[in-house]
Amino acid sequence: MTPEARELAGRRRFLSSWWGWLKLAAGIILCYPLWRFVRFHVPPKPRFIKVEKRLLVGDVHLDPEFALFVTADKAWAVSRTCTHLGCRLNFSQEEKQFICPCHQSRFSPQGKRLAGPAQKDLPVFKVEPLAEGKGYMVTV
Repeated sequence: MTPEARELAGRRRFLSSWWGWLKLAAGIILCYPLWRFVRFHVPPKPRFIKVEKRLLVGDVHLDPEFALFVTADKAWAVSRTCTHLGCRLNFSQEEKQFICPCHQSRFSPQGKRLAGPAQKDLPVFKVEPLAEGKGYMVTV
């Protein structure tokens, strides 16, 4: 092979490799808007649930979606949906724990994971007392 032919082959190899990289970059640039569209997520609007029940210190109000706890200085609500597979949690008054009937995950009244296959803590919802002690507003 002559030196001119080797030089020409080297140029072709160089140009073909750059052409491949250019096609890859163009494909990524063109697919980026589609990827953003597919990954777009609209967060759900918050729901406000009014609990028109006067709770004493130490009381627990169980709703299908949350459990509302009241102490002397604050009130908080914890989700009753297990973070493992989504089963509805039961609250044991004797043990002061949430217990999952499906796989026995256990959570504290503050929503902290204690045991079981669940890996995440329970979501805690914002609670505001209503005027004149007539109940609570829970933001779910």
